[in-house]
Amino acid sequence: MNTCAQLTYEGALRRVMGLADFERSTHSPGHSSFHLERMALLMERLSNAHLAVPTVHIAGTKGKGSTSAMTAAILTAQGYKVGLYTSPHLHSATERIRVNGQPVNEREFADVVDSIWHVVEDVGRSGGHGGVTTFEAMTAMAFVYFRRIGADFQVMEVGLGGRLDSTNIVEPRVCAITNISLDHIATLGDTITKIAFEKAGIIKPETPVVVAPQSDEAMQVIADVADKRGARLLSVADRFSWRKRRSDIRAQAFTLTGADAEYELETPLLGDYQMENAATAVAISETLIAQGVVLEDDAIVRGIRDVHWPARLQTLATPEDDGKLLVVDGAHNPYSMERLVEALPGYFAYDRLILIFGALSGHSAAGMLRALAPLSPVALATHSRHPRSASGETIAQVARELGMEVIHTSENVGEATRQALSLATERDLVLGTGSLSVAAEVTEEIRQIPPELYPYMSMPRR
Repeated sequence: MNTCAQLTYEGALRRVMGLADFERSTHSPGHSSFHLERMALLMERLSNAHLAVPTVHIAGTKGKGSTSAMTAAILTAQGYKVGLYTSPHLHSATERIRVNGQPVNEREFADVVDSIWHVVEDVGRSGGHGGVTTFEAMTAMAFVYFRRIGADFQVMEVGLGGRLDSTNIVEPRVCAITNISLDHIATLGDTITKIAFEKAGIIKPETPVVVAPQSDEAMQVIADVADKRGARLLSVADRFSWRKRRSDIRAQAFTLTGADAEYELETPLLGDYQMENAATAVAISETLIAQGVVLEDDAIVRGIRDVHWPARLQTLATPEDDGKLLVVDGAHNPYSMERLVEALPGYFAYDRLILIFGALSGHSAAGMLRALAPLSPVALATHSRHPRSASGETIAQVARELGMEVIHTSENVGEATRQALSLATERDLVLGTGSLSVAAEVTEEIRQIPPELYPYMSMPRR
C-alpha cells in the first residue's frame, strides 16, 4: 500500500523560508522586483481564496501592526471568528497567521503549506512571472487558511508599502492607513510624498479609507488618491480626540471622544501613539458598523483592553519581579525612535538608561541613536541574527561618534542582555531596541524561548 508521509513543521519551514525572501534579504530591492501579477495568478489557482472572507486592509509606517491587532481583537470580542495576518514574526513563523488572537499551530501551518505547495511550485515554474517569494507564499497561506476555517473577517496588514504589496489583491470592506514617516526609502522612495503614494495604493474604488493623523504632505497625497477613486476618506484627527486618564508600566487608560460616542478605554499597549492607533481601530469599527456589521460598544472596550501585541514598549521584567526593570520596543527608524523617547518618561521612573541597541543595515542607526542621545544612555552595541543586521562593532562606532558611552560590544543579543542585567540596579531601566529582531531576541533570552532558525533561507539575487 502506498502511503504519503505527512509534512512536518520543519519540512514546511524549509519549503517556505527556502523561497526568495526580500524581508530578510541583504539588499533592498527596487520596485522593479515587485508586482502583483504573480500573486494574482497564485490566488487564481487557489480558487481566489482571498475574496472568500470580508477584509480589513491596513497599511502605514508606524502603528499598522498595533492597529491591525486592535481591530482584530475588537471583532473577536464581539464573537466573530477573526483571522489576522501580520509580519514579520518575533519567534515563530506561525505568529503571522492568527485566529482570535492565537497563532496557528505547527500542524496546521504544515498542512496549509502541503495543500498549496503544488500550486506554488507550478506558478513559479510555468506562470511566466518568476518564482513565488516567501512573503507571497505566507500571504497565500493566510488567505487559504482563513477560508478553510470559515473566518467571519480577515484583518490583513500590509508587509511593505501598499501599492505593490502581495496583500493588495483584496477587495476590502474598509482599508486604513496609519501614520506615515520615512522608512524603507531604498524601496519606497526618499520623500514623504513618494512613500504616501505607495501606502495610498491600497485605496480601492468606492471603498472607505480610514486615515490616522498625518503630516499635511502625506494627507494631501492620500486625499488626492481617495478623490480620484471615489473613496470616502475618514480622518481620525477630525473624527476623534483622546485624553489620557492614567498610566503605569503595565497599561494606560484614556477617554476617546467622537462625534457620536465616547469610549472609556484601557489598553496594555503603552505610548501616546497607541491611543492614536486605538482611535484608528475604533474608526475602522465604526465604519464597519455603518455597513451593517454588528459591533457593540462593549466589544470595542474589551478588544482594546485585551489586545496582545508584544515587543512594542513592552515591560518584560519589573523591580518587583527580580530587582530589574527591562523594556523592549521594536522601533526601527528615527521617527519611531523619537516617539519612543517621548514616551519613556511618562511611564517609567529611572536614574540611568542602559541601552541594548542593534539595527538593520539601511535603517539609519545614526538617526535612531541621535534620537536616543538626549537620554544619556550607557550603550551595549549588539548584532541580531537577522541577516541584514549591522555588526556590533559598526553600531558601537556610530554610537561613539555621537558622543555616547559604549560599555560593551557583542555579536549576540542574548549575551548583551545578560551583560546589561548584570550591570543594572533597581533604579536603572534596561531598554532593548533598534529593530524588532533585537526586541525579539532580548525576549527570547529573558523568557527562555527557543529561537526558530532558517539555515536553508534563500536570498534573492540582485
